[in-house]
Amino acid sequence: MVIFAKPSVLSLIIGAVTVLAGEMIRLWGVSLAGSETRTTGTVGGTYLITNGPFAYVRNPLYVGNMLLYAGVGIMSNALFPWLLIGALAWFYVQYYLIVTEEEEYLTGRFGEDYRHYKEHVGRFLPRATAYRGLRPPEKKLDLVQGLVSERRTLQAIGIVAALIVVRFLMNGGHAS
Repeated sequence: MVIFAKPSVLSLIIGAVTVLAGEMIRLWGVSLAGSETRTTGTVGGTYLITNGPFAYVRNPLYVGNMLLYAGVGIMSNALFPWLLIGALAWFYVQYYLIVTEEEEYLTGRFGEDYRHYKEHVGRFLPRATAYRGLRPPEKKLDLVQGLVSERRTLQAIGIVAALIVVRFLMNGGHAS
């Protein structure tokens, strides 16, 4: 997206707002879920988290990731809209496959609590009102832990956004 970038003032503004929305969702989510969201390999989870952004959508971190990527795509205006559409389709398929495995694990671990949650909260499309679980939430918001967990994501976003802005400025402050 940096190589083929043709940013404009409008694409930078709309893209930055989209990136900010995605990162705020991610930060909110990891501030509840903690570092378990950073693991690779086998699927797992200590807690069934149904509060915070998880009360609106079952996979807020993946939704946040898609918004982040979409925002960077909009900022760069690279091969717009085809690169963005292709990337979002790829993320959707990838996350669908991951989520299917995660849902099997969560059903086995949390049983009826998870089935009830899954019945009432969408996988990727948020609901309008917060879900109220069968039990009180087990996890509380920890913004410091969230920021520590998001450090690499924030660095990557900052670097890519800065490169796109530099590309914009090198074009004299207008789309090439």
